[in-house]
Amino acid sequence: MNPNKKWPAIIEPEFLAENLDQQDLIIIDLCKQDIYSQSHVPGAIHLEYGEILAHQKPTMGLLPDADTLSKIMSKIGLSNEKKVIAYDDEGGGKAGRFLWTLDVLGFHNHCLLNGGLHAWTASQLPVESGGIKPPATSDYHAKISRDHVSADREYIESRLGKKQVCLLDTRSPEEFSGVKNFAARPGHIPGAINYNWLEAMDQNNALRLKPASELEQTLASLGVTKEKDIICYCQTHHRSSFIYIVLKHLGYENVRGYPGAWSEWGNLPDTPVEL
Repeated sequence: MNPNKKWPAIIEPEFLAENLDQQDLIIIDLCKQDIYSQSHVPGAIHLEYGEILAHQKPTMGLLPDADTLSKIMSKIGLSNEKKVIAYDDEGGGKAGRFLWTLDVLGFHNHCLLNGGLHAWTASQLPVESGGIKPPATSDYHAKISRDHVSADREYIESRLGKKQVCLLDTRSPEEFSGVKNFAARPGHIPGAINYNWLEAMDQNNALRLKPASELEQTLASLGVTKEKDIICYCQTHHRSSFIYIVLKHLGYENVRGYPGAWSEWGNLPDTPVEL
């Protein structure tokens, strides 16, 4: 493999295993601390998921400020010459959120490990155990650029009802319909389409993605097509970050994430809501 060639947005465990010796890799483990200590991809750096989130209760899952992100990215040794691979122990929600954050910073040389730690161990690939390894630090200066990557309340409200816009709610059907609710008000953003993030995973194949053709067929049947401007959200832009990466992998170009998500929209008194 040419070390200078850009890797796909989502890579297979076997592919990463064959390229672990590349010097420009930063492998980020977003598993729980105890799981990381027991078993992780060789050379992976552990990062607590909570570090890449900011909270303004009741709104959860917001983007931290540039100074905070600079410290986090410097701590893991990020630089423009590096290639980042991220994974977690849940199929890709936490790792997806981390990679979406890199996109916000304009850093696009990154990959999601298909199936994460589940797929890696299912493939019987080598693992390490033990505590956190101190990474080679860097002096990374984060610059937040939300253009073409992020959406906020005002952006969404200005586009409600437009045929070109597709609001993709990646929560469970029960949350979407309001049967389950984790905010002041139940329901979903008017006009949103429900696509449960778990539907993208093959539960019988170590949480790897379903085949691209199957994913594209399902999305097209829901009206999620590549010419539309797609805005993904869930409760805290955790599950929807995974779908954001999946859509990018499938060739969808106009995709944004809404970090405030339902924890913001559903807790505001004046946002329109649909059941």
